[in-house]
Amino acid sequence: MVRVSRPPGAARCRLLLPVLVLLLCGHIAAVAGHKSGSALTVVNTDGGVGGDEEEEGTVGDEEEEETVGADEDLDVFQPTEQWQTLKPGQALPAGSHVRLNLQTGQREVKLGEEQLKYRTPEHRTPEHREKEEEEESRPSFSPDELKRAMKRMKEDLDPDLNPDLNPADPDPNPDHQDSAASRFRPLEELKQDMAELDLLVETDVQIMGRLLQQLNGSAATTEQRLSLLLELEYLVHQVDNAQTLCSMGGLDLILGGLNSSDFRLQESSAFVLGSALSSNPVVQVKAVESGALQTLLTTLVTAQPLHVKKKVLFALAALLRQFPYAQQHFVSHGGLQVLAELFQQDGGGILRTRIVTMLYDLITEKELMFQAGLDPVTDPAHEERRRQYSRVSLQGELGEKGWCSLVPQLLQSSEHDHREKALRALIAMAPACSDQYRLQPWLLDSLLALRLQYQDLVHSEMILGEENSYFSEIVELIDTLHVKLR
Repeated sequence: MVRVSRPPGAARCRLLLPVLVLLLCGHIAAVAGHKSGSALTVVNTDGGVGGDEEEEGTVGDEEEEETVGADEDLDVFQPTEQWQTLKPGQALPAGSHVRLNLQTGQREVKLGEEQLKYRTPEHRTPEHREKEEEEESRPSFSPDELKRAMKRMKEDLDPDLNPDLNPADPDPNPDHQDSAASRFRPLEELKQDMAELDLLVETDVQIMGRLLQQLNGSAATTEQRLSLLLELEYLVHQVDNAQTLCSMGGLDLILGGLNSSDFRLQESSAFVLGSALSSNPVVQVKAVESGALQTLLTTLVTAQPLHVKKKVLFALAALLRQFPYAQQHFVSHGGLQVLAELFQQDGGGILRTRIVTMLYDLITEKELMFQAGLDPVTDPAHEERRRQYSRVSLQGELGEKGWCSLVPQLLQSSEHDHREKALRALIAMAPACSDQYRLQPWLLDSLLALRLQYQDLVHSEMILGEENSYFSEIVELIDTLHVKLR
């Protein structure tokens, strides 16, 4: 019998094999945990490590990573909802938020969202408990309950299903009629209840009547009159209120305020008049019949502060726009001469710009009237308006009254808006002023200089990526006027 002897180290290898397998598994688990980018921290809520009641969380890349062993006795930091300073050597619970204070150089810690969410009630602040109690007290409805409620709402709003909502078909059921009457109260009862509460309910007509009565009273002081005019200005923006003001005789009171010796009353009265005239043909006609045009021109001729003349120009422009009859009387009564004197007296350019803008609007609205081919069936007054506009010789009067040399002076202003208004007016006046433009050699030189200036501005905006800018529009206006001067 042959005996085979085993090598002396075979038994030892057989014992070491399980140990190597356990070490390999531990190494693989350690490598996997290192690559996860986070560490698991298990901290007992009472400050110890481990235990039965634990809070678990992960600390992200922006948070401090602390790994606490089961046999280590560390000083565990207990964060709250507020940022607190972390001392060196202190461990952190999982999920805590950590930041570095750049001013102090210290790390600060507070509870993370998950920690706040799963904190026990005894650790939560009164604010959190109050918020949770409010959320719990809110009523919750099931989907079926919501569907039934929506169905009832539709039935209540449907006239076919709810007879109270259909007054055209009287319901023979007296119960339905009683229920409808019980939900609404008569107007007289409401007025009586308001009177008992000492509440005064006034319509706009009643308010304007009261304001005009107080304005016409001799006991009212200047400050009171200014306050009354301010309230009237707010009301007359509505077309109906402005017409009611005229029927009450308020227009005469406003025109009387323009003749006042107090500049503040003149300004406020002109403001009210301009607001009432704006886009209101009925008031425009009554104002011309009451002599408002002569009053406004007289106010512009007399020595007045700048702020008064601005409001008077506003009222004059509101009276003339879209009203050829008033424009005809304006030209025939020397309105262009009054504006020319005002233009020459204004050194700041504010009144000049307003005057030039008004003249431009009057020229263009007449041109648009003759260009528009409105159907006489849909607009029977179109032919009458064309006939009235044909009587207004505004272009010829502008050339005769020296406006062909006055408007170009506005180009010398440093304001882009003033130059734009002047260029548009010069182009509109070109049919009557082109010959006089050529007699002013400085005008062509000024246009060339302005073109170079605005081309540089356009080039600068193109570098910044801006296209179709405001300055490019001014260059186009300069080119258009330059063509008309050739």
